[in-house]
Amino acid sequence: MKLRFITNIIVLICILAMGCQYTAYGQRINTGYIYFGDKYKYEDAVNNTNNSLDTVYPSYFDIDQDGNLKITETLDEDFINDMHGRGIKVVPFISNHWDRDLGRKGLANRDNLVNQIVEAIEKYDLDGVNIDIENVTDADRDAYTDFVKMLSETIDSYKEISVAVAANPNGWTYGWHGSYDYEKLALYSDYIFLMAYDESYIGGPEGPVASIQFVENSITELLKYVDNDKVILGIPFYGRYWKVGDSYGGYGASLNRIEETISKYPSDVVFDNISKSVKATVYKDDGTYIYWYENEESIIEKIKLVEKYDLKGSGSWSLGQEDKSIWNYYSRWLEGEYLVDIYDHWASDSIYSMIDNEIMNGVSNMYFAPNDNLTRAQAAVILTRLLGIDEEYITSDSFDDVSKNYWAYNEIELAKKYGLINGKEENKFYPNDPITREEMATMLSRLIKDDYSDDNIEFNDVNDDMWSSDYINKMSSMNILKGYEDDMFYPNRNLTRAEMATIVDRILKYNIKYKK
Repeated sequence: MKLRFITNIIVLICILAMGCQYTAYGQRINTGYIYFGDKYKYEDAVNNTNNSLDTVYPSYFDIDQDGNLKITETLDEDFINDMHGRGIKVVPFISNHWDRDLGRKGLANRDNLVNQIVEAIEKYDLDGVNIDIENVTDADRDAYTDFVKMLSETIDSYKEISVAVAANPNGWTYGWHGSYDYEKLALYSDYIFLMAYDESYIGGPEGPVASIQFVENSITELLKYVDNDKVILGIPFYGRYWKVGDSYGGYGASLNRIEETISKYPSDVVFDNISKSVKATVYKDDGTYIYWYENEESIIEKIKLVEKYDLKGSGSWSLGQEDKSIWNYYSRWLEGEYLVDIYDHWASDSIYSMIDNEIMNGVSNMYFAPNDNLTRAQAAVILTRLLGIDEEYITSDSFDDVSKNYWAYNEIELAKKYGLINGKEENKFYPNDPITREEMATMLSRLIKDDYSDDNIEFNDVNDDMWSSDYINKMSSMNILKGYEDDMFYPNRNLTRAEMATIVDRILKYNIKYKK
């Protein structure tokens, strides 16, 4: 009996009998299938990933007409050695390429097929096997499970066994989806690779390949049977397209090919906030086409689910189809750092603190805009969140330039009601105007009741005759709003979003109240 099987039995007993939680360990992993192109393109596909990969699943193992193992022409021992030199595991996937007859022949011949796989792993110094037998049915469920069980009992325990399973948000137990006994497959393998895509498909109606609802529902259904630290979330590096007016569509296209098409032809591209996917309407010479696909923003939304459910990691189908720019940030996304413009920023710790405390957000899923000026509307939102003021039914219309449809309407009205921010002139708020440092010193002074030293902190550009001098002195003496190394405060300088994050991060430790 192999160590993998014994360990998994112990874990299962622990979960079922004692109710203990088997938690993930170590960092999340990132995997990727390699399928398209000849063996010389495999290395290019890995080179593009900016050292973001832990494991590659190359297309080395097929099933022949007799159900035996067929080594593909893409197997390259130089590539395997190169990957090992980089610390990347090479775990080839065995596939029937959607051919039900081949899949069944392989399962029927599983005694021989298992031995052939083990021999190939040893011969070529491979790191295990990924099983990707698709389009068999619930009639093959027991044979499929037994095949994986036999592999777990034969392959060395330090070699990976992973199984690719279909997205199954509806919990179907028949057809292709019924071929997977998720609980037992997890018991006999190291990882379950959730193919969370093909919500739309060739011949089907127009729609996203992997809407956020489809992906999340697939995760929660799988987690009924599989522990989270065994689940790898598969992300599609392809999209699908339909020609308007045609009765048949849903053809696949790589992400990089779609981006090329959009740049070549007039296109309307929108990020659909419901599905968290991208839809492009492309106007070609021969007609109008609809593309649904993934970009950086939609991929981030899926990776957020890895963090939300504490999954083992992510994977992709397939390397080489993506926009290479995602690899500039992918490792950070996988560790929960989604805002690309604050990496290595001087205020990054305070910015993350603001996000964790739900006081400030990014301006989008990818950007915080740390060096942009803080606006009056943003200041109103931050201060009301800081105080925990949340009243839903605001009926007053204090400012002519802030309509009820304005994104910060409620917070601006609340800020006025509680004396945090007033208008700049009668009936005018100027929500998009920047906040200066002396204005923020004034606003914050209204909040903090703690005693402070009244010793003046001298700045070369602040004197007692200034309307804001007392407020500046209070905030400076409390070490909340600081001056600069040249002994200047720069009261009229616009405050940036990064500076505001740092200020509020300092202020969280103080006892704050509003003045009614």
